Amino acid sequence: MVKISEKIKRIKGTVNSACARAGRDAGEVKLVVVTKSATLEAVKEVVRSGVTDLGENRVQQLKKVVAQVDEFVQASGGDPPLAEEIRWHMIGHLQRNKVRQVLPIAVLIHSVDTLRLAEEINSAGAKLNLHPEVLLQINASDEPQKYGVPVGAATHLAEQIETLPNVRLVGLMTMAPLTHNKDVVRSCFVRARELFVEMRGEKIVGPQFTELSMGMSSDYEVAVEEGATILRIGSAIFAG
Repeated sequence: MVKISEKIKRIKGTVNSACARAGRDAGEVKLVVVTKSATLEAVKEVVRSGVTDLGENRVQQLKKVVAQVDEFVQASGGDPPLAEEIRWHMIGHLQRNKVRQVLPIAVLIHSVDTLRLAEEINSAGAKLNLHPEVLLQINASDEPQKYGVPVGAATHLAEQIETLPNVRLVGLMTMAPLTHNKDVVRSCFVRARELFVEMRGEKIVGPQFTELSMGMSSDYEVAVEEGATILRIGSAIFAG
């Protein structure tokens, strides 16, 4: 069985190659390891391998894993040396009634796709004296079953979020269709990148708008070629 640390090394090598092909600096791309299907032992191995960004889909699971990993890091007593601070990402659909639980934990919420959710984050942020960083989730594949604001409505929603004083809109997030057809996947990522560039160019968003979260285990190489700055990878590390 291939060690998790080896899988992470391989993924980083693939990212480096994709960056070289696209004329990008590999330092622009952040790997977020998605822990949703992993055992605690597997997550510990990820942390030992030097990964500092972890992501979860569900709020209850996020709280549980955060507590377990914190305990593990503290118990290690610096031997082996581990990252002092793990950065947690909320990458799944977020219900408004769970916002207050997430804000003290997550450094970035990837899945804001309605004004009502953004307003709830703004309100809870004000009460907790926080300025949460969020990504606007867009449905760049036009799949009816997927969360995310339609591409045509994204600019207007971004403008509305920009008016909220306690929310920092720092980029876009999208998911490509689950298909082996790389052309379909690529067109989805190109669409997201074009919208990202357009929003920045037209000054709809502020200078902090720098992140493009796209690419998962099956399609992260294409995502890097098309400008992703954050990859959300789980099964390529934990499966098998």
